[in-house]
Amino acid sequence: MTLALDSAAQDLLFREARTANTFTDEPVTEEQVQAIYDLVKFGPTAFNQSPLRVVLVRSDEARERLVKHMAEGNQPKTAAAPLVAILAADNEFHEELPTLFPHFPQAKDMFFAERPAREQAAALNAALQAAYFIVGVRAAGLAAGPMTGFDFAGVQKEFLDGDHTPLMIVNIGKPGEDASFPRSPRLSYDEVVTTV
Repeated sequence: MTLALDSAAQDLLFREARTANTFTDEPVTEEQVQAIYDLVKFGPTAFNQSPLRVVLVRSDEARERLVKHMAEGNQPKTAAAPLVAILAADNEFHEELPTLFPHFPQAKDMFFAERPAREQAAALNAALQAAYFIVGVRAAGLAAGPMTGFDFAGVQKEFLDGDHTPLMIVNIGKPGEDASFPRSPRLSYDEVVTTV
């Protein structure tokens, strides 16, 4: 069976797409980010909870504040990327459930009244949305450089609040010269998939 998505789109999103470590200086526009969000917001999450929150780091001042929290090896590429996004999980996502999940408004209090349950759900579902976001960046013809090498507590304190947990930092732009490392191996179908 073949995929419904044509081969060029498969290449754009997966086979030829790579994590970028360098970028050109071509800017990433607000319109591009809006188009990315307008596509990826339809990716599924449990109860349609949609806990991902995105902080776009555009100003020089904010960039300097962020770079100091990055691991040493991630500092130069974060300083130079055309756009940087902080992806975070909103641990108070349940407040939006009456709007986002209107056919079962009781879900807010029935399943998410306790903070630990919200944090667990937000981490999982925002991580799903972060993956959709990366694929959306690729769909826009851009490259993403997702990173978890940073001071999580420092980024939370500097850019978020106690209700938002940082998940990753993503550098975004057109890939530059020698942007990617050689493709790493992947596990085969038989190593991953078991039929019972």
